[in-house]
Amino acid sequence: MDEAFAVYLARQTLWIAIELVAPALLVGTIIGVMISLFQAVTSLQEQTLTLVPKMLAVVVTLMIMLPWILEKLHGFAVELFENLTQFAGLS
Repeated sequence: MDEAFAVYLARQTLWIAIELVAPALLVGTIIGVMISLFQAVTSLQEQTLTLVPKMLAVVVTLMIMLPWILEKLHGFAVELFENLTQFAGLS
């Protein structure tokens, strides 16, 4: 495996990881901003008010996105196994 292929593989791995966590991070961020806005308007400064809804929203998002996440991981794993000879330098 040459350096260019190792860089390609690392880039693909990081891109897949970013794609998989982006929906959960986006939902968590949006819920967090909405709750922060609500707290600023009402002057209510309860710590659990921010944590629990964000956790629930992220968990629900991950459960909804699970089939898509598994499909992406399966495709990535298939691509890795198809190119296994390149990793070992046999091609």
